[in-house]
Amino acid sequence: MNTSTETGAPSGAVAPAVRLFVTAALAPDAVIVLEPEQAHYLTHVMRRGTGDTVALFNGRDGEWRARLERTGRHGASAHVGARLRPQGTEPDVWLLFAPIKRARLDYLVEKATELGVAALLPVITRRTVVERVNVERLAAHAREAAEQTERLSVPVVHAPRPLDAIIASWPPERRLLLCDESGAGAPIVTALGQRGAAAAPWAVAIGPEGGFDASERAALAALPQALPVGLGPRLLRADTAALAALACWQAVLGDWHKAPRAG
Repeated sequence: MNTSTETGAPSGAVAPAVRLFVTAALAPDAVIVLEPEQAHYLTHVMRRGTGDTVALFNGRDGEWRARLERTGRHGASAHVGARLRPQGTEPDVWLLFAPIKRARLDYLVEKATELGVAALLPVITRRTVVERVNVERLAAHAREAAEQTERLSVPVVHAPRPLDAIIASWPPERRLLLCDESGAGAPIVTALGQRGAAAAPWAVAIGPEGGFDASERAALAALPQALPVGLGPRLLRADTAALAALACWQAVLGDWHKAPRAG
């Protein structure tokens, strides 16, 4: 658990161990009605009850201390108190990935959330084997990972789209870190280091098991914003490659340069 000295929170106050993401606006004295699943989690998993404190965040208003006013099988509500942390800014980096088998996909979403992605974009490629994606389940995994890792936001999980449609509508201001399994890309850390500060928004693109086919890779690399990179001499699984690329981006251009929060 961490301490907080942000405006509105008492100096030395210990943040609650339980954090919940809510969609409602957060402000002093607001009463937040929690979702049934959250009420079940509080009462049956975390053994919290009326009078206990939790931390609430919504991706807009920062993190707030709240006291549970009502708990039970029919729901729960919380009375908002002091703000623990302001919202602040977070890296604007997307992850484009081809859907993979369920267990590994769940793992990828969870770890990508921990690594700070702002959006998760499943893409359908020519070699994609898994085409059905349960967006609601992935969004739930992302939300739980954000709650457990002290993020103040939850990444947006988009519905799957064909790769050619994504290329055709690529935003001109967003740079693209293309993980190029062909070996044609420069080493990732070298390539990122030559780009300087991350003033522009970014995205990381990783292909399916077996990689992008040659025409897809060429179409991605032809984008003016694309930076093809290599991920070393070993063959990586798709989920491993995605997380390795995100970690490199965070280390060179992301927010890993910030001091860690006091424990």
